[in-house]
Amino acid sequence: MIAASDRLRLKPRRKHTPLFDSTPLEKAYTSPRLPHPVVSASMQTSVTTQPQSPPSLNDEAINLRDLFYIFRRDRWMIISVIAACALTAGAVALLLPKEYEASVLVSPVASSAGGGQMSALSSLATQFGGLASLAGVSVSGDSKRSESVAVLQSEALTEQYIQANNLLPVLFRKKWDTVKEKWTTTDPTEIPTLWKANRLFNDRIRKVSTETKTGLVTMTITWTDPHLAATWANGLVKATNEFLRERAIRDSETNIVYLNGQAAITDVVGVKQAIYTILQSEISKAMLARGSDEYALKVIDPAVAPEKPFFPKLPLWLAAGIALGMVFSAVIVIFRSGGLDNH
Repeated sequence: MIAASDRLRLKPRRKHTPLFDSTPLEKAYTSPRLPHPVVSASMQTSVTTQPQSPPSLNDEAINLRDLFYIFRRDRWMIISVIAACALTAGAVALLLPKEYEASVLVSPVASSAGGGQMSALSSLATQFGGLASLAGVSVSGDSKRSESVAVLQSEALTEQYIQANNLLPVLFRKKWDTVKEKWTTTDPTEIPTLWKANRLFNDRIRKVSTETKTGLVTMTITWTDPHLAATWANGLVKATNEFLRERAIRDSETNIVYLNGQAAITDVVGVKQAIYTILQSEISKAMLARGSDEYALKVIDPAVAPEKPFFPKLPLWLAAGIALGMVFSAVIVIFRSGGLDNH
C-alpha cells in the first residue's frame, strides 16, 4: 500500500491559470518601433526649388526697393506726366483773367453830443466801450458808427453809385456792345439792371469787415482792373460821407425850422429854454456836417492800385499741377504694370 504522504507527493499539481493573458501587452511594449519616413534628397530639392510668384501690388505692400525699381523703370514717363500737368496748370493760370484787390481802412466817426445829459451818456459809453475793447468785445453805444457801416454796404448807396458813374456797361462788359453802345441782347430777363449789379457787388466785388478790438472797418474791392478797384473803394467811402452829411444837414434844417416855430408860439419860459437848448444842438450838428468832408467815415489808409494780382497765383497753380501729375503718373504706373514685374 502506498502511504498517504506518497499519494500526496505522487498527485499531479494543478496548473495555475492567470486571470488575463499579458502576452499581447508585452508584445505590444516590446515590439520594435516603426522608423520615420525618410525624405529623399530629390524630394527635398523638388520642394525647395519651386519657383515663387513675383510680388504683386494687390498682394503685398510696396517697399522702398519696389518704389525705386518702378521709378527707374518708368522714370521718363513719370517725369513727362508731371511736367505736362505743371505746364498745363501754369498756362491756365496765365490765361485766366487776373483779379486785383484794393482795400481802404476807415474809422467810423462817433456822433458829437450837444452837452448836458447827452454828453455824460456819451462819455460813459466811450468809457465802457474802451474796457470792452480791451476784453475783445465791442459794445459801443454809439448808433452812428453802426449806421455808417450799414450805409457803406447798403443797396441804396450801391445803386446810387453805380448809376451816377454809369458802371453797368463796365460790370457786364460781355453783354455790352462798345461800338453800338447798347446791350447785345434784347431779352428783358437777360438785360443787366441795377438790382443785378447790386447782387454782383455784394457777392463778388465788395467785402466789408470790422475789427472787433479797434472798431476799424476795412472795405475790399475785387476787380479785373486794379485802378478801377482802388477808385471804387475810395469812391464808395466818399459817397457814404456825402450821403450821410447831406441827410444830417437836411434833418437839422427841418428840426431848426420846427423848433423856431414852437419857440414863437409859446410864452412859457421853461419851455422856451428847453427849445433853445435843442435848437442850439441842431445848429451845431448842421455846422459840423457842412464843415467836414469825412462826416461819417474818417479815412485812415486810402486804397491804392495793386501791382500784383490777387488771383490766380502762379506758384499755387504750379504746385497743384505737380501734385496732380504725381497722382496721374501713379495711376498710369498701376494700370500699366498690373503689379511689379519680376526683377
